[in-house]
Amino acid sequence: MDTMRDRFISTTTRLLDEDPRLALVLAEISRDGFAPALERHPDRAINVGIREQLLIGTGAGLALTGIRPIVHTFSAFLVERPFEQVKLDLGHQGAGAVLVGAGASYDWPAGGFTHMAPGDVALLDTLDGWTVHVPGHPDEAEALLRSASAGDDRVYLRLSLQSNAAARPSAAAGAGFTTVREGARGPVVVAVGPVLDDVLAATEGLDATVLYAATVRPFDARGLRAAVGDGGRAADVVLVEPYLAGTSTAAANDALSDVPHRVLGLGVARRELRRYGRMEEHIAAHGLDARSLRSSITAFARPS
Repeated sequence: MDTMRDRFISTTTRLLDEDPRLALVLAEISRDGFAPALERHPDRAINVGIREQLLIGTGAGLALTGIRPIVHTFSAFLVERPFEQVKLDLGHQGAGAVLVGAGASYDWPAGGFTHMAPGDVALLDTLDGWTVHVPGHPDEAEALLRSASAGDDRVYLRLSLQSNAAARPSAAAGAGFTTVREGARGPVVVAVGPVLDDVLAATEGLDATVLYAATVRPFDARGLRAAVGDGGRAADVVLVEPYLAGTSTAAANDALSDVPHRVLGLGVARRELRRYGRMEEHIAAHGLDARSLRSSITAFARPS
């Protein structure tokens, strides 16, 4: 199976051939994969070099002329390093763009902490008007990219090497929370993007409802409320996100503000792991493997 980044490159290359409104802006990352696009569309496929602030500024400038820019580099260089440009050049000016980040929270541990972006979604939460997609499979990434490229709004598409075994059609369509497994009185567990398979393994045999989301902003408050139900009992909600732990706990609390509830946010810890290791080792170290998730979920949901 190809990776999400592979699929992004092949899909965007085809979209540039098909739609003259689209432009691609790179900052060296994925330059080789986009070599055919850079050659065929020198006026709409631009590599600004290792200049991430210019990357966002160029995308915003193109957007202000009516072009739909697809802007790409590692997430750490796309959201965190040029955050002022994301805030002002895009947000303040009301310019739309599709930001496509690779690398996720720790896809390339050998690159060190400079190439990791566990706080990207939390950082974008400080801005208004962003749609955030966190696909769990290359098919979902392609569908969400195609939909985003046809719009005019501000979209962040977060790609990862971690992937579920199968795509979820409703998630690829940009829907909110999808019920994957129904429980009776146990916790509601929300799995975001590529953590779904581990969440399903972790909750096997447990009384738990599992929701899946590949689109996390806007937050599907209605979907969470429907899953919790109106049974007159306190609700236990577990959010499992492949980025900074607790990123969506405030959104979940707001959605359930009139319902007695508890929320547990699982995700990437704030502590920096200074040993490079492998992606799988980082997953386990942050408690996001199936075994660790089962332990955390059962401890949280166990009656006092």
